[in-house]
Amino acid sequence: MELDLDQMSLRELRDLRNKVEKSISTFEDRRKREALAAVENAAREFGFTFADLADVKPARGKVAAKYADPANPDATWTGRGRKPRWVVEALDAGKSMADLEI
Repeated sequence: MELDLDQMSLRELRDLRNKVEKSISTFEDRRKREALAAVENAAREFGFTFADLADVKPARGKVAAKYADPANPDATWTGRGRKPRWVVEALDAGKSMADLEI
C-alpha cells in the first residue's frame, strides 16, 4: 500500500501522523511488556523475582485512575504527572476533562 502524501489535505496528514504515533506508542508498550515478562521468567528460573535482582523497593499504594480513554477504556490516567497522548488529543478535539472521567 503506497500513500500519495502530496495529494493529502493537511487534516488527513495530521490524522495519519496521529495514527502513526499511536501505533508506535502501542508497539513500544507491547515490546516493553514482552521484555519485562522475559526478564521476570528468567529471574524466576534462578529462584528470584525481578524486584530481588533490581533491588527495587516496593511501591507505595497505587492511586486509582480518574480518567479513561473513551476509544480504549483500558487506557487510564490518575490525573498525576504528564498528560498521556490520548488526553491531549481529546482536549485538542474539544472534550473536557469531565468528559474523560471514569
